[in-house]
Amino acid sequence: MNRRSDPQGREHPDPHELGRPIPLWVLAIAGLLALWGVWYILDAGPLTDARHGDVRTLDDLRAKPGPAAGAAADGAAIYAARCVACHQASGAGLPGVFPPLAGSEWVLGAERALLQILLHGAEGELTVKGQVYKGAMPAFGAQLADAELAAVASHIRKQWGNEAAAIETAAVARERAASKDRQAPWKGDAELKALLQ
Repeated sequence: MNRRSDPQGREHPDPHELGRPIPLWVLAIAGLLALWGVWYILDAGPLTDARHGDVRTLDDLRAKPGPAAGAAADGAAIYAARCVACHQASGAGLPGVFPPLAGSEWVLGAERALLQILLHGAEGELTVKGQVYKGAMPAFGAQLADAELAAVASHIRKQWGNEAAAIETAAVARERAASKDRQAPWKGDAELKALLQ
């Protein structure tokens, strides 16, 4: 058979390493890089030097005592922790997304409406300063005590040019008791407008 027409005769043999092992200089460089990496990690001291990680001490990580029983809740701190992401530090909200609290009829109007929104949340269409917002306000009744709700409500009624009376803890307790059977959020304007009176 003619070798030129034989398919196997035209093919190169399969590659193998028998005659061509990895060159020693490549192995030497790889070994030196590995040794340098180990030396670098040990020299940097990541297990002992706080500059390479969390700089908090054990005292920082220990639980801090909360406010003493009967101490006043900090409305500004509660607002910063729970409300500022949506309503912003300026109280202006996000146009078209989250309603403003500055100048809001829901904040400045009857305290009952504000407290019910804080206790049970709201969803659906809610008109604030003539603009309709379609979203959801979470309920804080199960997360915050009466004193905390009174503190944050009083805070927003005195910020950003708002001038409304502070809300007493007793008023929150009254509203919580009045709506204790409510499980669902308020349905925006449709249900809340009656509370403004």
